[in-house]
Amino acid sequence: MTLDSKPSVATQAGDSFDTGLFRSGLKINHLRLILAIDDHRRISAAAESLGVSQPAASRMLAEIEAIVKAPICARVARGVELTSYGEALARRARTIFLELREAAREITELKTGSGGSVSLGSVTGPALNLAVPAIRQVSTAYPGIEINVQIDNSNVLTRELLAARHDFVVGRIPDDLNPRLFNLVEIGFEEVCLIVRQGHPLLDHASASADDLPGYDWVFQPPGTLLRRAVEDSFISAGVRLPSTVINTSSIILTLSIVRNTNAIAPVALDVARLVAGNGTQAGEIRILPTEFPIRIKPYGLITAEGRALPPSAKLLYDLILKQSRT
Repeated sequence: MTLDSKPSVATQAGDSFDTGLFRSGLKINHLRLILAIDDHRRISAAAESLGVSQPAASRMLAEIEAIVKAPICARVARGVELTSYGEALARRARTIFLELREAAREITELKTGSGGSVSLGSVTGPALNLAVPAIRQVSTAYPGIEINVQIDNSNVLTRELLAARHDFVVGRIPDDLNPRLFNLVEIGFEEVCLIVRQGHPLLDHASASADDLPGYDWVFQPPGTLLRRAVEDSFISAGVRLPSTVINTSSIILTLSIVRNTNAIAPVALDVARLVAGNGTQAGEIRILPTEFPIRIKPYGLITAEGRALPPSAKLLYDLILKQSRT
């Protein structure tokens, strides 16, 4: 006589793990390759990022396609792109690696008794007037906490968020990304201004018109970024041609240096301009250029990835920034 008994939770979990793709031979390194291809869009670049040869990466890709029994990527003019099967696998792979990262984070916090760690991405203006005060509060209350901050444009930051390199982002969802991938809580408007060097010819006027501007060099954020598009839209609305000489950079330090040493004009967040203009340093040789036309940019907000819960340390900073925005 045998007694029937329900399998234990551990047994059920082991059985689940041992079925499907993993039982068919899928390995963690296969998932790393899929993500590298998704990030780099070239087999050679993906292989280099993983420290393997291109033939080895090609063999791994063939193994994945044999396991999945479907094409994972397709060749295009500039390299490769994931098929719908590859995109599904990549999306789940990111979740797997995110959970492993969070497990490592939680274990480290339990071992060390530290206050945890947070990875935050922010566009420049909100970083100065919201993130910095919130970070100061968190650091004072929880001295053991580690906070990592990346300042960049929203195009870069939202993709970093999707790649699970940030817990949350302060910025805007770019038009070329599916908004359903994110949760957004709008928290404010970022004022934009134009900056020039002290003694710039345009400062001789009470304010600059759109017609005055195209004849000078410009320092812009990379093409497609929201701030750049807002400035270009202002030119188009005024019926003025776009500047012909443009320097593209996402570095605020390089932007300030170019503007200070040339007659170039650059759009920046008003909070940044106020921070550096007239502060007594070399950067203080920057001046805000009064203009006759507004530069409008859509509201920014707190952005998280859909379906991804914030760990406690990140939730603490998120809540403080949200509170700071409403005071």
